[in-house]
This record gives sequence, C-alpha cells and structure tokens, in this order.
Amino acid sequence: MCMWLIGLAVLAGLVPAPPADAPLFDRQSDVIYGRKAGLALTMDVFLPRENANGAAVVLVVSGGFFSSNTAINPAFCVPLVRRGYTVFCVVHGSQPTFTVDQIVPDIHRAVRFIRHHAERWKIDPQRIGIGGGSAGGHLSLMLGVGGGPGPADAADPVDRASSAVQAVACFFPPTDFLNFGEDGRELLGPFPHAPQFRPAFDHHQLNRAQNVFDRVTDSDELRKLARAISPIYFVSSKSAPTFIIHGDRDTVVPIQQARTFVAKLKEAGVPAELSERPGAAHGWPTILLDVDKLADWFDQHLGRPATPPPEHCH
Repeated sequence: MCMWLIGLAVLAGLVPAPPADAPLFDRQSDVIYGRKAGLALTMDVFLPRENANGAAVVLVVSGGFFSSNTAINPAFCVPLVRRGYTVFCVVHGSQPTFTVDQIVPDIHRAVRFIRHHAERWKIDPQRIGIGGGSAGGHLSLMLGVGGGPGPADAADPVDRASSAVQAVACFFPPTDFLNFGEDGRELLGPFPHAPQFRPAFDHHQLNRAQNVFDRVTDSDELRKLARAISPIYFVSSKSAPTFIIHGDRDTVVPIQQARTFVAKLKEAGVPAELSERPGAAHGWPTILLDVDKLADWFDQHLGRPATPPPEHCH
C-alpha cells in the first residue's frame, strides 16, 4: 500500500484520524501465525470495541512485495473497524529475502491460521474477506482464485484448514505477468522489473551437485514461474467475488491488468466490478476515502449471520 499517501491525506485533513482518547479498537500486536526459515510470521489484529459484525477482513501489508510491521497503518483499518469488521494486518516474508512464489504460501497460512482460531477472535470462519494495494492486492487475488482446503494429513492442524476467502476488494493489483500492459509483454525474471522490485522476481534453485543456489535463467522455467504467480490463470467459477479500484494513468501497474482480470471473472460467472479512477496514478492522496467502497463490497458479499455474533471480550 502507498502508506505515504495515506499519511499525507490524514495530515492534510482530507481523512479524519481516530481520536486518540477514544479508540475504536483494541490492537493485538505481533501475533505469530507461522514460522519459516527460522523467522516468525506475524500479524496485528484490530478488534472493534463496539458493534462487531462477526466477519473478518485480512489486509495484506505489502508494497513491491516488501512487508514490515512498521508499514501497518491503523488509519487504513479504521473504515473497516467502524463497520464492525475484525481486521487482520498480515506481514509476510519480505523481499529481498523471499521471492513472490515463496511469499504466496505465507498468505495462505495466515488465512488458515485465522480460520482455525476463529473462536479466539469471535469471528465467523465462513465470512473472511481480503484486500490490499498493489502487491498486497496481487496477493489478495492469489487467495481469491487459489484458496482452498489444506492437506488432511498435515501435522499442524492449522495447515488442514481452508485458505479460501469469501470476498476480495483491493487497489491496483498486477494480475498477469505474461501479458503486462499489453498482449505478449512478458515480465520474466528480475530485469524487466524496476530495480526496487527485482529481488521479488530473482528466482533461484538449488544446484544439488554444487550445493549452491543458481539463478533461474531458462526462459521456459521463468515463464512457468511467472504464470504460477499470475492470478488470472487460476480464475474459475469458484473464485471469490472481487472488486478492484484502479487509476487509468497508472504507470507502475497498467489498468489493463485490472480490466482483463475482471473480464475473466465475469466470463466465469463470478461477481466482479472495476472502479476506474480517471487521471489517477499508482495511488492518490485521498485513497483512504475509497476504503469505504471496499467495505461496501465486503458488506455485500460477506453477508450477515443468522444470529448476532458473540461480543469481543475486553
């Protein structure tokens, strides 16, 4: 997410900041949802103090596939918490250490963890939405088209839970690295990307004979990897209802990415909507105002329980 734009909007008075003496939520920081490579994977949980609706929204904290707990901005959670959503801000294994294909499983793990522990936060495990901006939007879509049950024989019961989500709402996500901005424009490996994004696509594989990691340079292998991390190739009738907001002057992620993805969902019979922002680039100063539109989508597709959910305990 373009956090500097959100901060600018708050400072300019375009977006109201929550009163310091009247918090809307209780925050649980650094909840460990998994471990990889000897590192803890964490999330922060924002629990509404009033009118909890029993549904959850996962916000993927990611910009250029860089993720850090310092990038969690409570202001981005406030519009959702006001609607009663319990918000989970998920930090994933970050580039430059991990590539996109290594990051995607972290988001699956996060949703499985939330669903497995639904009672802990008094949420309905069948009412989980997901969203983010840019890379966070991409990772949200990967769950929207690819979430599902884990292995029934997994040693960790969390890994047996489903990573499926019931709705996606996000900003300007890349969706197809084999047709990026136009048909046939392939982004294979690190160098077609801007320098700040290259580590996320710098794929390596273990050379067992030498016991070192070699960079993947074979075009066919890189094409397979690019396809595997392009959510458009996994759209089906079972994909989650999806809402995307995208600026039509975006030079980082062309709006073609959103247009073709939404068209593909509609072809599959999946509820999908694209809201285009005329003249907007990759983020805009009043972007936080649009979080209410994401919340509208979640209201529509996460539904309401038959009976009121249990209140959070404080």
